Amino acid sequence: MAAGRLCQRTFSAFKPSNRLWAPASSRCAPNQVTQQLALTSRFSLITQNLDAFSSRPVARANLLLGGILEESKRPDIIFLQEVTSDVRTSILSNPKVREAFLVTDAEDQTSFEGVPFANMTLLSSKRFAFDLELQKEEDGVEGGEKFMLGPVSRVKLPSKYGRCALSVDIIPPSTPTTTCRLVNVHLDSLWDTLPYRTEQMEILANLLREPGCGGGLIAGDFNAISPEDHALLDKNGLVDAWVALHGKKGLDGATWGVGVKRHDGLGPGRLDKIAMSGLDAKDMEILRPGLSEVPKPGEDSDYIPCSDHYGLRLSFTV
Repeated sequence: MAAGRLCQRTFSAFKPSNRLWAPASSRCAPNQVTQQLALTSRFSLITQNLDAFSSRPVARANLLLGGILEESKRPDIIFLQEVTSDVRTSILSNPKVREAFLVTDAEDQTSFEGVPFANMTLLSSKRFAFDLELQKEEDGVEGGEKFMLGPVSRVKLPSKYGRCALSVDIIPPSTPTTTCRLVNVHLDSLWDTLPYRTEQMEILANLLREPGCGGGLIAGDFNAISPEDHALLDKNGLVDAWVALHGKKGLDGATWGVGVKRHDGLGPGRLDKIAMSGLDAKDMEILRPGLSEVPKPGEDSDYIPCSDHYGLRLSFTV
């Protein structure tokens, strides 16, 4: 099954000289193209559903992002789901994001029109080569060791809710003719959309097998609420990173509904996943969100989770 319509997007880097986000094209230096030694590169990724519908989404997103961006454990790749238009504005205004990351969808709000939320992907400017006059050559990583930026696109999926996948290609310096594809997803929700999720997963798996693509990963909110959902990765020849590292009978890996009493028959579940093809998972953990204060005039404040989803952190090699 072929992928749906592609909407080309771009990465942007913040330019301090005019305080604007500017398109960041791939930088392909001669030493990157001619390098013959096949190196193994290790990356860290965090995926987090920001929970668009609970109260105070901007305040909660800021707290979540603050934790993700702590310098001692800052990841190379960040996948965010359920980003509202206001939260997008907040992300683009974040000083740490401006200083250290390339960001999708800074060029315009096209991806946020007509939908309640969209996905955004952030890449560390220290790990990925790009051509922008503001880039520092002395940022601690030699140019030849950096992966280059490839195409960025939104892939339209068959969906009850208008969902798209955000696909990013990164290009290893040792094999510039082969890409590694990183796909940020938020699949359809609820019981009655299993047929959509089944079709979506087939399309997404095929993205990792297109000519010139040497594999990659699909990460985000899979809304995996049924046994049929959990069988979709095997069915499509993908490796479930959590199962690969912890086993089917190991840690349960629940990322949603933990400690919450529900009346819809849904208990805690592993709704968020990372699926891989051609990569090697090294370690993986669940990130429990903190609490966000909700002030109440004349009363004690309430405290709610920053998201109804736990995040995931994965270290992997390409």
